[in-house]
Amino acid sequence: MGDLRVEWIRTDSETLVHLYQDGESRPEVQQQDYHDRAHFFTDQIQHGNFSLCLDNLRAEDEGRYTCRVYSQQDSGETVVQIKHECLLVSGSDRSISAHDGEDVTLNCSVDSHIKPEHIEVSWIRTDGDILVLFFQNNKTLPDSSDEQYRDRVEFFTAEIPKGNFSLRLKSVRTEDKGVYMCQVFAGGLSANVTVELEQLGFSSWHIAVLFFCFAAGSGAVLLLCSLIYCRYKNTVTSSIIMNLQVSLVFCPNICMLFAFMLWGFTEGSLLETVTCSALYLLRPVMLMWALRYLKCLQDNQKSWIRFFRITKEYAILTVIVYSVDLSRIQLLNLIHSVFKIL
Repeated sequence: MGDLRVEWIRTDSETLVHLYQDGESRPEVQQQDYHDRAHFFTDQIQHGNFSLCLDNLRAEDEGRYTCRVYSQQDSGETVVQIKHECLLVSGSDRSISAHDGEDVTLNCSVDSHIKPEHIEVSWIRTDGDILVLFFQNNKTLPDSSDEQYRDRVEFFTAEIPKGNFSLRLKSVRTEDKGVYMCQVFAGGLSANVTVELEQLGFSSWHIAVLFFCFAAGSGAVLLLCSLIYCRYKNTVTSSIIMNLQVSLVFCPNICMLFAFMLWGFTEGSLLETVTCSALYLLRPVMLMWALRYLKCLQDNQKSWIRFFRITKEYAILTVIVYSVDLSRIQLLNLIHSVFKIL
């Protein structure tokens, strides 16, 4: 053993990793990067085992290593390669723009030799740590998705064996705008990539909502200015003033009623839609009840308007709001009970 010289060398740079010479290890001559990290198995040297133990492996340790053995009669060598096992996840560098109601794809590709059954993928909305979709044990788990994304997200199943875990988000809504993260776990490795969904354009429903809001606002201003002008002009009859007053009461509120109904179709908030629609539907009744020119109305109209006093209006509004709220709570409780049973 005293005549042997064994050296481990980093092949790409001829860096001395470790050396055995004159019957002992020579750590003092090894490269500084490997000091206290590379050593032999001392008790195995007498059996001819000069395997190298490399502690605290780093990414820069990746490469080819050559073990060269010299004796007085002969020499030989063997080569070992260290591959740095990494999990590479890539996505799109650009933010994604879409129109309301469209389907979008959030890109996430996994470059790894690890099979899908050993990969765990989570798509998360970062601003509230909302779970969008989850993949585990080679299965997509749609029931784990948050309620607002359930039945609207999916993977491209045929592309999963190729490492494609891109997310398809269907019927994009305004509230979907934000940053999404694709988190990938495989064994002890993890990596992630983020995708931003922004600049959601207006759909035809949104344009219709804006139209009715603009019509309500501009119409109210125009009618109010006309009413003020007519009141200060002595030649205008009371019937004209009454017609303007009635138009000012009804037209803007009816426009806002349609605006909130259309908004309910686009955003899907049942409680807010019903509440606001009920408010704008009942508001003209309250205003008509306080109208100064009741004498211009017919007797049956006066009786009908007086019947809907403020107390009745708010009673109706309260019943509508709480009935919708209660039905929504009962529906959520029913869904929760079904999931507990399953």
